[in-house]
Formats: sequence, structure tokens, C-alpha cells
Amino acid sequence: MTSLNATPALDCRYRPKWHYAAERNWLNDPNGLVHSNGVYHLFYQHNPFGDVWGNMSWGHATSADLLNWDEQPVAIPCDEQEAIFSGSAMVDTHNTSGFGVGGVPPLVAVYTSAYSPLSPLAGRQAQSLAYSTDDGATWTRYAGNPVLDRASADFRDPKVFWYDGDAGSYWVMAAVEAVRHEVVLYKSGDLKTWEYLSTFGPANATGGVWECPDLFELPVDGDAGNTRWVLVVNLSPGGIAGGSAGQYFLGTFDGVTFRSETTVTEGTQTDDSRMPDYGWLDWGRDYYAAVSFSNAPGGRRLMIGWMNNWQYASSTPSQGWRSAMSLVREVRLETRGGRTMLVQAPTDPFDASGTELFAAGPEPLAAGVRWLPAGASGDVLRIDAEFRPGSAGKVGLVLRAGEAGGVQERTVLAYSPLTGELSLDRTASGNVGFHADFPSVERVPVALDGSGLLRLRIFLDRCSVEVFAQDGLMTLTDQIFPAESSTAVGLLAEGDGATLVSLSVTG
Repeated sequence: MTSLNATPALDCRYRPKWHYAAERNWLNDPNGLVHSNGVYHLFYQHNPFGDVWGNMSWGHATSADLLNWDEQPVAIPCDEQEAIFSGSAMVDTHNTSGFGVGGVPPLVAVYTSAYSPLSPLAGRQAQSLAYSTDDGATWTRYAGNPVLDRASADFRDPKVFWYDGDAGSYWVMAAVEAVRHEVVLYKSGDLKTWEYLSTFGPANATGGVWECPDLFELPVDGDAGNTRWVLVVNLSPGGIAGGSAGQYFLGTFDGVTFRSETTVTEGTQTDDSRMPDYGWLDWGRDYYAAVSFSNAPGGRRLMIGWMNNWQYASSTPSQGWRSAMSLVREVRLETRGGRTMLVQAPTDPFDASGTELFAAGPEPLAAGVRWLPAGASGDVLRIDAEFRPGSAGKVGLVLRAGEAGGVQERTVLAYSPLTGELSLDRTASGNVGFHADFPSVERVPVALDGSGLLRLRIFLDRCSVEVFAQDGLMTLTDQIFPAESSTAVGLLAEGDGATLVSLSVTG
């Protein structure tokens, strides 16, 4: 464990309003996502001693609404023998672990112990338990740790859930052998003793280590009689936009084996030619380690990701704190164009508290950039736009535009009917010089609907853009670091023939 002093001064220019960030110091992967007694618990990889990666511990935040988060004390701190890597948490309703007291179910965390040179298990990664009998306020490490050790240096990120099906009722763990591109499945009746079930992979994207898996069942089009299992596998590097990303497979799970129905390439990926054919959680650069909440009310499947990329995560221009989470997204399976696909809907901070600042349409969209009134500008906005591109070369929006130090800043979101791609260009978005991999243009294929319509919902926060296209069928998430004064919004068209069907700006 390295001792580092927390930076005394905090630079809050880019601190988001609606995306969780620790008050101080480093944050990465979401961990231990669980709902208990009306409270959502967000644990996360955290360095309590500095604003770069190290001293991995579980930070902790709580929320009643998934939007307003209260930071709590560090839940599971690292020590001289182990770092506390990623994992999951569950309400042990039936007290299968025996950790409960007085008939109250415990919360149980399953995490990866990354053992230091001072440990008898130095160099290994194995799975361990901690439990809470006061609803997550304090945590106790299990004396019998680790509970699952494969003598591996890269066995990590356990996601545990209760399976109840034809094969029986028991806990299932999905973890990864990261460098082998494998998801390994185990089962247990008490969370302490584990039995091997099966292995999935390698498949589809294998350009980086596999991390942070998740496995859950969802109805297709809301039909409980027609379900698919979703296997999420995050990887870094090797993502569709470069660096870190998350992919997903759809298939079946019989309590023992996951069988994919959407595998495009089996084994180790030999080239990038099929990358667009894989299932991606997000086509941007900054949505990684996404996993879902356990025990969410109403059977909803709620996910959150780390809004950063390992290519440049330690270099982003904030001081004293670093990194934020995405908005929480509800994921569903819907049939689109004859295919079953994952669709995402964000938890919307503007639903209850937003005020419409500007509205327009329907009207022809003239060539060039039409700047919206100053009252429709801002650094924290929701923008809903519907375009009918028609014969125009491109349509879209210019975001967070302005001038800083004599330099023009803008982030451009544009759709090309010719290529069928939606692009997000952050090459001139503000401070882009802190790392060579940061300036970028992300692209995602988006098909217009049957009437030639493009629907966009865009969330701007002080350091990010999250785009949901065609009602959440495709998403793009990118960080941006513009000047505080760069807040202008404009409508964009290349050539004539486009129609602005509707526009609403909410702040």
C-alpha cells in the first residue's frame, strides 16, 4: 500500500452535476451495485490517498433516486496484504451465508483479493467475501478468505446472482480469466464453497483483457414467456472506438452453461474486420466496466459504467479528483429490424426538475449553423431533437461551442445519410492536448426509422456528452473538457433538404 497525500486543492471546473464523482481522489469501476431497504448502493474502485490509480479500495455512495448521491466512508479498504479489486454485492435474503444476525438478511460482497508481495498468496487474484449486518454502513472481511482461488494471477471481477431454475436454486458467480478471454462460471449454496460449472470464450472482441462480466435474464419485448440471457463482457483495450469498451452476447443459460446465439467470431480475434458486427454496450470512448444492480425494485435491470478510458484515464484535466460514473441506464431487450437488441434508457435528471428553455420545429433546416438563443445555452442540458435528413449531406448539433484563449471550441454531433453513421467529433472540444489518444471522432451506425426520422436524446454535463439515438438503440458516451464559457448550442446542416421535426432544450 502506497501512502500518498490527497491533493489539498480541488479543481471543480469539470465536476459534473448529475454524474457521480468522488469528492476527492481517484475513482474507476463500479462495484457491489445493490438495492436494499429503499437505498441504492454504489461501491467503486477508489484510491483514498490520491487522484491516480493505486491503493485499490471500495469507495461507497448511496442514493434514493439514482441521481442524487451521498458519499459514504470507504467501505472495504486495502491493506498491506491485499488490494480490493472489483466485485458485486447481494442481499442474502435467506441467510445462506450465515452472516445474518437476528433474522435480518446480511449484505454480502464478493470481491477480488489482489495479493501483494507481503501476502503468502503474493501475485494471485482470488475471490473473497465481506459482509454487512447494518445495511452497508460497515463491513467485515470473512475470516475464511479467499473462498475461491484458482492459483491465477488474472482471475477477477466476480458478479454473483441467485439462480432459480430447472437445474436448482443456488448462487452463480461469473468471473473472468482476463488474459485468456474467458468467463468462468461457478455455483454455491452458501457463498463460501464454490463448484465449477463451465467456461465461455474466447469469442468476438478479444483485443484486450476481458474484465467485469455480468449475466442476467431479460424478457424480449416485455414478454415474460420469451426471454434471453445477456452476458456482458468489458474489455480493454480492443473496444470499438479504441481502448476500453463493453460488449454483450445474447443466448441461453440452463444453470450450468451459457450458450451464445450472437457470437460472430469464435476464438481469439484475428483482425478488426468484424468489429462493427459485435454487440457493443456503447460506441463512445468513455463507457467501461458497466455492470448491473442486484435486487433492483420491480425487476428492472439497471446498469452504470465508468465514464473514462484506460488509454488516458490518469491524465484527464482535473485536480484532486478524477473520473465520474455514467448516468444509470435501464436496459431492455427489444426487437428492432427483425433482431433482438439491447436498448438503453437513462435515468433522467430533468424529468422532475428540468425547465424547457427553448423549442422549435417543424421547419426546414437551412444549410450552415443556426445558433440557438443565449437562453438555450448551458453546460448542463438535455437536448431532444428529431431530424428528417432528406437530401442534406449531414444534420446534427454543435455543442459546448465558444472561444477560449483565441481558440474556437465545439463538439459536433452529426448524422450522414450517405454513410448511415452518427458521429461525435471532440477533436476541438476544448482541452484535448493532455493525451495523444484523447482527440477523436466516434461513429455508430444508425438506421433511420420507416419515415426517415432520426431521434436523439443528448445529456450534457460539465465534462461529458451522452447520446441516445433511436430511443436508446445506439449510444455514444464521451468526455469533453471545454472552457466554462463554451456553452453555445447550434443546429447544423450541410446542404439543403433537411427538416427539423422538433427540438427541445431543457435545463
